[in-house]
Amino acid sequence: MSVIKQSLRGLIQPLLAIVIGLVAGAIAILIVGGSITETYMEMWNGAFGSFYFLTNTLARATPIILAGLGIALAFRAGFFNMGAEGQMVLGGLSAALTALYFPGPGWLVLIVSIVAGIVAGGLWSVLAGWLDARFGMNLLITTLLLNYIATLFAGYMVAYPFKDTTGSAAMAQSAMIDQSVWLPKLFQGMGLHAGFILAILAAVLLYFFMKKTVAGYEIRMLGSNPLFASYGGVRRGRMMIIAMIVSGGLAGLAGAGEVLGTQYRFLDGSLSSASYAWSGIMATLLANSHPLGTALAAILLAALQTGAMGVERNTDVPLEVASVIQAVLTLFVSARIGYTFWKRRKEKQSNGTTS
Repeated sequence: MSVIKQSLRGLIQPLLAIVIGLVAGAIAILIVGGSITETYMEMWNGAFGSFYFLTNTLARATPIILAGLGIALAFRAGFFNMGAEGQMVLGGLSAALTALYFPGPGWLVLIVSIVAGIVAGGLWSVLAGWLDARFGMNLLITTLLLNYIATLFAGYMVAYPFKDTTGSAAMAQSAMIDQSVWLPKLFQGMGLHAGFILAILAAVLLYFFMKKTVAGYEIRMLGSNPLFASYGGVRRGRMMIIAMIVSGGLAGLAGAGEVLGTQYRFLDGSLSSASYAWSGIMATLLANSHPLGTALAAILLAALQTGAMGVERNTDVPLEVASVIQAVLTLFVSARIGYTFWKRRKEKQSNGTTS
């Protein structure tokens, strides 16, 4: 019973953030002269109004879920992995090139391509962890800066050595992947692919890993109380490497899934312009790094994004109203984190004066 109460208590802040976001969206709608009821109804219909729209929302949520899960694991361990975008990009690039040039039957190439995406994302992530462990370089800064290196490198690869030169293609993109290597669609004629199943499976496995295994307990302990974890024999450097590999691997899987299940080629800028990684960070923060909550928050954010397209199609309200809601959610979460940090710092100062 106490577990249920704790879970419900953990839902209060995300639900409050959502309510505040919707109120802010309502104010924005009134400012542009729209109807709040009609706009939110169209947003709902655009996200869940039919089976087609529902599958589009879930397809949009798939990379956000995977990126968010990787970030959630790193955050739970106390490490700020802000490099999910670069890890996604390199995961997608590696998956595309493997799918194009690895020999073998389609099912084998598909598996190897997914693994290549996971490995590329994990290695790029662990590079930042190694720089922290070896040279003391700030993990937040290195993961952010490595995003630029990854995206620019991937752009160069498909603009020059691996550019698709067939036909009149003028865009920086790889060649089209053979259809036998595509991730299968879950429903014919719909955009939802098997990557969604992988994302949900990853959320469930990560939840049980964090709750039921010794390594998961050590990760949670390290993130909540590093000094106590160190006293208990948890090696920070080793845990950082493990957490960053898995975190980057999940982001790499997100990129591989988009390439193999949606785009069928690597297109320069497509993964970064869609802001999957930053939406994943927002989902993680909304769910307080809970794996299952992160998946649900990712679906919510995807619904805001797909629903906003329906709003712009059928009303005079621009789709930027969804950006207003997301911005308020970000502000709320940032304020909550800032307050928690300030409270802990004040408690430490209080303890120091009384000792």
